[in-house]
Amino acid sequence: MQNLTTLFHKRIGMPNIEKITFEKLPEVLEKTARNIPFENLSIIENKTGKITKENVINKIVARNEGGLCYELNPLFYFYLIENGFNAVLTDGVVYNHAAEEYIQLGRTHVTVLLNHEGQTYLIDTGFGGNLPLKPVPLSGETVTSDNGEFRVRKVNHELGDYCLEMKLNNKDTEWKIGYTFDSQRSIEDANLNEIQTIISEHPKSSFNKHPLITRLTKNGNITLTDTTFTQWEDGILSKETIDHKKFLELANQHFGL
Repeated sequence: MQNLTTLFHKRIGMPNIEKITFEKLPEVLEKTARNIPFENLSIIENKTGKITKENVINKIVARNEGGLCYELNPLFYFYLIENGFNAVLTDGVVYNHAAEEYIQLGRTHVTVLLNHEGQTYLIDTGFGGNLPLKPVPLSGETVTSDNGEFRVRKVNHELGDYCLEMKLNNKDTEWKIGYTFDSQRSIEDANLNEIQTIISEHPKSSFNKHPLITRLTKNGNITLTDTTFTQWEDGILSKETIDHKKFLELANQHFGL
């Protein structure tokens, strides 16, 4: 079997001829965000499997599906490790802006911490339309990408010691909280499977009720549910009401699912 890097580069349309350096990661992250959808279809269709390296690779780069944070970020973590980076997986708690509180499901957001030349960076490929598209240093420095501005701020919170904040292009005028995480905490496969169980089964989970598929595009993002197809392009929003037949057509046309 080909190694993960070869398969992953084919999946995201990345030339497989050059060594992946830290400086190359923004390009890899952009291509990942535009080619691998954030989606919950395996939960909706009751087809979840155990979260292992082999299963995640098979689902996303062999079967060309997408996934949620506990699949997408572990895949990118395995890719980083295969390319000689020093990385760990950690978990955090997402902030619910509608309720103005952290979600009550607990530590269900999985993300990646990368250490490079003495500096720690947050890397996230599994946060829906809120992806930084670049490594974000834990120093507090603001990082700007096609998707907006991002920073990691030091906090003194019971849920963690750092917080990802963002100002998305054409959507936010003020900084808003993404999630809080503990920089000293690392997680394993057992934690990933616990998170999948919560996301799949908890009555307050937002991912086990209706299908959701989204990915970034060159000029914005697209989001598909069972009732609507939403497009952001250059700051302009368009929304279309759809039926099940149209949902299947759009899932295939725009997401390859």
